[in-house]
Amino acid sequence: MEGDTFSGLVGNSTQIDGKVLQTFQKSFVEVQDILDQNRLLINEINQNHESKIPDNLSRNVGLIRELNNNIRRVVDLYAVLSSSFTKSMETSSEGDSSGGALKSDGKGGHKRNRPS
Repeated sequence: MEGDTFSGLVGNSTQIDGKVLQTFQKSFVEVQDILDQNRLLINEINQNHESKIPDNLSRNVGLIRELNNNIRRVVDLYAVLSSSFTKSMETSSEGDSSGGALKSDGKGGHKRNRPS
């Protein structure tokens, strides 16, 4: 994997170290595992809700807490991935005065707006 090239990420071809790619892949696999688990949790929560059995509805409280914790873990993993990716881009493009698409604070110039 060493020497793999991603094109168009910062406007030019950038070499990304194999270790960095392995770290990204490991994190993405972990995220996917959590998302797969969330799908199972959501299915169970829906079945319990549809059953309207009091014990099943009570069980949903714990399942929803687990789902929320999993969502927090995914958000944290994506934050770490984002930071790692930004650092790897800064490291690999040192000496490039264009600065890519990053502002001086290290954040991209795109903002996602949430509906009200």
